[in-house]
Amino acid sequence: MARVVENAAEAVLAAAKEMLEKGLVEGTAGNISARQPDGNICITPSSVDYREMTLEDLVVIDLNGEVVSGTRPPSSEKLLHLACYQGFDDVGSVIHSHPVHATMFAVAHRPVPACIDEFAIYVGGDVRVTEYAMSGTDDVGKQAVAALQGRGAALIANHGMVAVGPTPARVLHITALVERSAQIIWGATQLGTVHHLPEEVDKSFAAIYESYMRHHG
Repeated sequence: MARVVENAAEAVLAAAKEMLEKGLVEGTAGNISARQPDGNICITPSSVDYREMTLEDLVVIDLNGEVVSGTRPPSSEKLLHLACYQGFDDVGSVIHSHPVHATMFAVAHRPVPACIDEFAIYVGGDVRVTEYAMSGTDDVGKQAVAALQGRGAALIANHGMVAVGPTPARVLHITALVERSAQIIWGATQLGTVHHLPEEVDKSFAAIYESYMRHHG
């Protein structure tokens, strides 16, 4: 049974506006979606400012990417979202964002390591970087699904971040956590050596993510 989000449109809109407030995107960049109880996907539209966005602007598409309802075109990154839903039944929401520090790691093709206590509880471990694929193509989704195995987030090479989870609110939390951790780790590298968590601690926290955090919003 695929994970769905009740009141998906309201949850998507609230997360979209909070994503902008948190500085995880600028202007109309990034996109958010959620799987509705009917199996279709509610997603933010292309090129609409989050400040002005309303429920009427949101678009509903099916798993083939065809518009079911809405007057605007869906996000240009809909293929990324659909790949995540098709790849993971336990995913109820997907957020694609462009936070500055996480994107620095994506451009450098460096994973965000699980250096901060409890990071792996919410994300599952190091945030991997995908192989490069051109934006808007099927390959972006394929690479994202590969990098998201056992993880709540992945860095999209030379582009940004994608995060998945049970609800838009939880996925937004993961997105903000990865960005904050990337900023801390980048700063720590200026001070000296970055020390990873002990392997046994990382594995213990990752087990909590797999058994509980990934499935509960």
